[in-house]
Amino acid sequence: MLTKFIFTGIVAAVVLQRLVELGISKRNAAYILTQGGREHGDNLLNLVKVLQVNWLIAMMVEVWGLNRPFIPELATFALIVTIAGQVLRYLSMQALGWRWTLPIITVPGAPVVNTGIYHYLRHPNWLGVTLEIAALPLIHGAYLTAIGFSVVNAFVMSQRIQTEESALSQDNNYASAFVERSRFVPKIW
Repeated sequence: MLTKFIFTGIVAAVVLQRLVELGISKRNAAYILTQGGREHGDNLLNLVKVLQVNWLIAMMVEVWGLNRPFIPELATFALIVTIAGQVLRYLSMQALGWRWTLPIITVPGAPVVNTGIYHYLRHPNWLGVTLEIAALPLIHGAYLTAIGFSVVNAFVMSQRIQTEESALSQDNNYASAFVERSRFVPKIW
């Protein structure tokens, strides 16, 4: 029972983090738009938000309602992967600075960010989200949530990433800057 309460606390911390990120994104978006930024439609943002909210609810329902067991070895592995996802997301936000937003907003003509974690990966933020969606529920054995939402997330991210890359290629030097960079496998050299 104690492990369920600890897990609930971890999920509550993630909820608070997401709310803070919404605020940061809104502030950054407003600033970018005043600097001549252009928002690109059909960025699936509402679908991403619905996915995240339902993922958080589903894992709590599965852990509490289906009485999922706490498996220490699985929990340790899942916690490490979740933290890795958090680190990737933080490094992404740090590298992008005021350019980090949830909606797809570009500043036409501005060079893309090609430093920090972006020196190694094209989409560290989305890799971090993918790791979190798969791993966080497994901290307390919610494997149905981990599997189901990972599948849905893969579909949503494939669409979202295409839209982001198209927008960045239209307005910035994305295609040439990232031509030899993998989306999710780090560049080692």
